[in-house]
Amino acid sequence: MTRRRWIADDFSSDRAILAGDHAAHLARTLRARVGQKFEVACGDQVRRATVASVADDRVEFVLGQEIGASSVIPITLLLAVFKFDRMEWAIEKCTELNVTNIIPVTARRTEKHLAAAAEKRVERWRRIAREASEQSRRTAPPEIAVPVKLSDALQLPRFSSALHEGEAAGTAAALRIVLDETEREASLADILHAHGNLGSVALAVGPEGGWAADELRSFATSQWISASLGETILRAETAAIAALAIARAAS
Repeated sequence: MTRRRWIADDFSSDRAILAGDHAAHLARTLRARVGQKFEVACGDQVRRATVASVADDRVEFVLGQEIGASSVIPITLLLAVFKFDRMEWAIEKCTELNVTNIIPVTARRTEKHLAAAAEKRVERWRRIAREASEQSRRTAPPEIAVPVKLSDALQLPRFSSALHEGEAAGTAAALRIVLDETEREASLADILHAHGNLGSVALAVGPEGGWAADELRSFATSQWISASLGETILRAETAAIAALAIARAAS
């Protein structure tokens, strides 16, 4: 039977701790007991672990041997803010699909009240991502940034190097793709398969109604490639999940 995996709040060379609400779920809901065995992610390692003590707000483990963890290329998702219930569902499922980073962005068509309230939702999004990470046996949750304007997101250092510069140097390149419902020729799958030597992928998914024309021009100026997910128009959450699944399958 596959052991459940937890992500440690704190750890040393031989001990790991779950604290607060994180511990309460294991202690109260799952009724953890001393001697029970789990897997615990400690930074970039996953260790076998045995419960040493249980309290309502603290569960301590004795750590055992390391378990090998596979590496994957990092995928960053620029996710335009949209209706929070649907956005939370997208964050949960994209976490299960092993997204590395999520950067919420306010776009031209993001509803004003959602843009104003987005920053207050970040801790909830991080909690959802952490729970989904443990459920899907990840070693760590994705990093979820504080929401920024699209113009600011495109200026982030991680997006400053061009794909072709990496290819010219013979190193793994950073591919940046904006999902564009007006794109009629290039599909996401075709673009990914055309670039075999990838070090990272960034995907940009727009809000309800899609990216505005001036935003698409900004992506093009910043050397993002436009791609289609097909002829049908998808909801924002469906597009995010589909894009992540295609990118992971290609990587």
